[in-house]
Amino acid sequence: MIEANWDLDAFRNFLHVLGASVWVGGQVVVAALVPALRKIGPEATQAAAQQFGRVAWPFFALSVATGLWNIFEVEFADAATSYHVTFGVKFVLVIATGLAAWLHTKATERRHIAMLGSVAGVTAIAALLLGVTL
Repeated sequence: MIEANWDLDAFRNFLHVLGASVWVGGQVVVAALVPALRKIGPEATQAAAQQFGRVAWPFFALSVATGLWNIFEVEFADAATSYHVTFGVKFVLVIATGLAAWLHTKATERRHIAMLGSVAGVTAIAALLLGVTL
């Protein structure tokens, strides 16, 4: 029989993956729904985006908070390891996805909305990829 090991590290990692899953996966789902929502009308797209934001931003915050918590739990043996480089790039991508998503919510021109949404999505997926490698 396999025994589950539910220690604090597992709980922290679970919360981190949950936050990242909702943030990244939600962006992918909303992006896929935009064409259908546009057919209903511009108010449908905006309403869906606003509702997504109410759910996504707390999970983004959860992911960032648990990511910072993870930093304090990793033992650093060497200051120039590939872990640090990967983490540094991931950290920049997390900042980029959050900033692009926030600017996306403030944009008014359709091309800016599309561009910033795309940047937020791509940087979120890239951060997720790097997170898996860590």
